[in-house]
Amino acid sequence: MRTSSLRSIRQSRNSRNRRSKFARNGATANAALPIGRRPGLASPKSKEPSKSKARKAAPSRAAVPRSELVIITGLSGSGKASVLRALEDLGYYSVDNLPVDLIPTFADLVRDSSTIRHAALVVDVREGSGLKKFPAIWRRIRSGLNTHLLFLEADDEALMRRFSETRRPHPLSAGEQPISESILREREMLAPIRALADLIISTSKFNVHDLRSFIKQKFQGGREESKILIYITSFGYRHGVPPDADLVFDVRFLPNPNYIPRFKKLTGRHPSVARYIRSFPQTGEFIERITDLLIYLLPHYIKEGKSYLTIGFGCTGGHHRSVMIADQVRKNLAAAGYQVNVTHRDAAKPV
Repeated sequence: MRTSSLRSIRQSRNSRNRRSKFARNGATANAALPIGRRPGLASPKSKEPSKSKARKAAPSRAAVPRSELVIITGLSGSGKASVLRALEDLGYYSVDNLPVDLIPTFADLVRDSSTIRHAALVVDVREGSGLKKFPAIWRRIRSGLNTHLLFLEADDEALMRRFSETRRPHPLSAGEQPISESILREREMLAPIRALADLIISTSKFNVHDLRSFIKQKFQGGREESKILIYITSFGYRHGVPPDADLVFDVRFLPNPNYIPRFKKLTGRHPSVARYIRSFPQTGEFIERITDLLIYLLPHYIKEGKSYLTIGFGCTGGHHRSVMIADQVRKNLAAAGYQVNVTHRDAAKPV
């Protein structure tokens, strides 16, 4: 028993001596190992440039901004020429009515050009039957080029009014065919292209200046608030809800100035009428709450890619309460940095 204990003590001492010797000589032993194989040590950087460093020093292809091609299409009379001119003002190389078969060649020229970084072109029904090739061509050119497809449209009433004002025939008009039928046929022809669009813009409520301003803000960059155009309209429920309204607020809960004889023939834009409507505490609270709600919602609409928003405020006849509220909300949103237009659809109609 005692012999066994002495043997265990000697083995323990020998083990400690070996560890101590290894600790004293560890640096010398490691020095004999090749660089990069020393236990617990990272390899020092070589003085010669490595391949990865050389690659970083070389100009990266991804660092060079890709060329951009914007293709504008849509209904005749919707403002395609105005959009093209707006992009041209921003420095885009612009081409109108380029044959569809030449689009791939044009896209290659833009991609490989050292001077043209941004280009825009218009494609529409003037192309005729060749327009059927466009979807396949569009999918092909997208792989090697930064591309955007804009589709412009408007409601039938706006399009017919524009053709009447300019006295120009519709491209699809033949003989005595009504312009309404030409517009319908054009919508059907362009439906497959519309489905491919990155951005669909309804220009029914745009004038030329609004449209060009909107396009410049959209493509020139800048504040988030400039990326959406807001339309506010007042209306009377007696005449129906605006069919294009995205959000509708009913203000008939406010006292009606129509029952006060001196206000009956006036509108909510008159200072006396506006002062009367403001005299009720619920008016100020409603305006404040609606403004806060819209300022909360608008960034989310922008994030989802919405380019314009139509907001309706309705009262009974569309003369007093809705007019005053619409004007005040417009001022509040404009003060927050948004581009806002206001119209009073029914204010001029008989009381």
